[in-house]
Amino acid sequence: MNVRTTRSTVTFTKPFRLDGFNENQPPGDYRVDIDEELIEGVSFLAYRRIAALFHLPALSQPQTSIQVASITPATFDAMLEQDAMTPSSNGRN
Repeated sequence: MNVRTTRSTVTFTKPFRLDGFNENQPPGDYRVDIDEELIEGVSFLAYRRIAALFHLPALSQPQTSIQVASITPATFDAMLEQDAMTPSSNGRN
């Protein structure tokens, strides 16, 4: 199985909930690693997302301790979609 990892930074504009954590996470920039596996047997390179590793706290927060939460790619997509759809407290999205 060939697996590749892509590291990116995502921005959440509103507080959000992450399964397994008691408190909401604050808005900010977060590091996320996405693992993808090669789909074999097709005539072109194609990858399927298999895992997402979400690094806490936000990059702007003090880094006294770091936690990594493993979430499914579908959960990660839902978090991004929820952040984009939820109106902010100042009435702007």
